[in-house]
Amino acid sequence: MSEKKGKKESRDEDIELSEATEKRIDSLPEHAQHIFKKAHSSAIKEYKDPDKRRGGAKDDLEEVAHKVAWAAVKKEYKKNGDKWVKK
Repeated sequence: MSEKKGKKESRDEDIELSEATEKRIDSLPEHAQHIFKKAHSSAIKEYKDPDKRRGGAKDDLEEVAHKVAWAAVKKEYKKNGDKWVKK
């Protein structure tokens, strides 16, 4: 991954995640990280228009994308103690 002004960019996806988000998902297995990044990227594109967000313009796009991405991860993985494991 390449470093870009405080953000990391994934080679696989056309997305940028903040360093804080990268650190949070580092504890996920590689496959779960891929799921998160794919879902996050898709949500950014899908909910770019505030009218498509449940809360409208008052909902932050990045926050909505994080919620979508974590929901996607939690469909296939669960936390067992301090580790994420496949369901």
